[in-house]
Amino acid sequence: MLRLTARTIGLKNLAATDSAAGKLSPQILASHYLGFECPQSSSVSKRNFNSSPTVYSTAAADHDVDDGKRFLQQVHKFFDKAAAVLEDKLVATMKGKMSEEDKYKKVRGLLQQIKSTNNVIEMSFPIKRETGELELISAWRSQHSHHRTPCKGGIRFSPVVDEYETKALAALMTYKCAVVDVPFGGAKAGVAIDPRNYTDNELEKITRRFTVELAKKGFIGPGVDVPAPDMGTGEREMAWIADTYSQTMGWQDLNAHACVTGKPITQGGIHGRTSATGRGVFYSIKNFVNEASFMSMVGLAPGLGDKTFIVQGFGNVGLHSMRYLDRAGARCVGVAEIDGSIYNANGINPKELEEWKIANGTITGFPGADKYDGDLLLEKCDILVPAAGERVLTGDNAHQVQAKIIAEGANGPVTEEAEKIFHNNGVLVIPDLYCNAGGVTVSFFEWLKNLNHVSYGRLHFKYEKDSNYHLLESVQSSLERKFGRNGGKIPIVPSPEFSNRIAGASEKDIVHSGLEYTMERSASNIMQACMEHQLGLDLRTAAFVTAVEKIFAVYDEAGLTFT
Repeated sequence: MLRLTARTIGLKNLAATDSAAGKLSPQILASHYLGFECPQSSSVSKRNFNSSPTVYSTAAADHDVDDGKRFLQQVHKFFDKAAAVLEDKLVATMKGKMSEEDKYKKVRGLLQQIKSTNNVIEMSFPIKRETGELELISAWRSQHSHHRTPCKGGIRFSPVVDEYETKALAALMTYKCAVVDVPFGGAKAGVAIDPRNYTDNELEKITRRFTVELAKKGFIGPGVDVPAPDMGTGEREMAWIADTYSQTMGWQDLNAHACVTGKPITQGGIHGRTSATGRGVFYSIKNFVNEASFMSMVGLAPGLGDKTFIVQGFGNVGLHSMRYLDRAGARCVGVAEIDGSIYNANGINPKELEEWKIANGTITGFPGADKYDGDLLLEKCDILVPAAGERVLTGDNAHQVQAKIIAEGANGPVTEEAEKIFHNNGVLVIPDLYCNAGGVTVSFFEWLKNLNHVSYGRLHFKYEKDSNYHLLESVQSSLERKFGRNGGKIPIVPSPEFSNRIAGASEKDIVHSGLEYTMERSASNIMQACMEHQLGLDLRTAAFVTAVEKIFAVYDEAGLTFT
């Protein structure tokens, strides 16, 4: 693993000096910046700051680093389980004149290469706040795999993000891309800030400076590493990144705006990207709920009609998951947010709840549901959609979960211990590396659009529309010649479904169709792996198996450079 450390100003570990008085001596500053010790002198005055001890980094001081380590270990355990299932098959299908022992050595070596993180960069840089203070920002970018390039993964703004969390999420991105056949390696970035504590101007400074730091180290570019939105970021931040890169390192690059996805439409974004992850969650649930064999194992009837569901997190993913499930006939009985939960056994209207949150900034107090005291994740329902943070369903609460299907809208909401309990209780867990892959799938479509410099449908939209009308006219004239009396007309009335498509496919239609096809094909591959390896309800291992097998084939066939 290549590890790079970039520190523009290294004040991280200086807070311990004179900590009781909250002071930072000139001698310590000189020692730090100039690289030699400066003796204490009574002639050098010291400024006494009559305030609380200064925090010299945005990395949360009280953050438990072990959380990130446990998350990374969890991802590695899931990988190890799939690798153990797959190892003998990889050896049996390996080509070449090698002994069986040598084949096992090669397989295990390549599996270790797939598992490890390739590159990590850690950086710190200052910004000047509107109060006049200089604040040091801590950030990371992990590139897990280069078996396909560019690398792909979101940028999250979170006060508790750390290196280990970005490595875990980057690994998940590698496997997620492989599951849905998106030709990217996995990556993830984290900036240790709480965006709620910064003004828009300060957030723009942080985002643009972070982009420059990535560019200087070769960690961003249309063919190198392509970020996307994640927790705490959205299309606004992606527009800032695209503009910064195109005006600096990418000023001569025709494809500069392909350096990032999730942009606004005016900046090279794509229709359907905002709802893509939530729509992908819906498709993933639909594909497995409609499969009678899996529903029989969890004791539910096939189909979404009248199924009840609960959503944790009413952000982008939770909102759109709720919206599409509701349209398909399922009934949302509860929504959990960080500041409160609501419940209504008769159903919650997603449009009304969205309007309430936009107007009030919270779901609490929504008149269409009652306040819920307690852990809503444990309430009775058919489908539970955790679409907020990691590790919310653990060995401590999994045995109390009453849902029969858990669809991971977030990354890593179910721990290894919880999953074992769910399998024993006959609960189907639809894993994150498939369930929430809608975002990266549509990001791939946006990246292709940026490289092609033309929107989907533009070249053939009118041709399709004219062809459809000519088809109707041809059918009508043929019927009139054969059956018409005295030149009478025989009107041809298209069905409602055909009427909706008669004008041709728009960019949004193409994106939705491509996403649905991708999720259907990927679900079929996961089901096939389940049957082949007799995994029962263990969809996560099946998904990892399909991903690892594809990545292994790339390394095996391409070979390793300079070994």
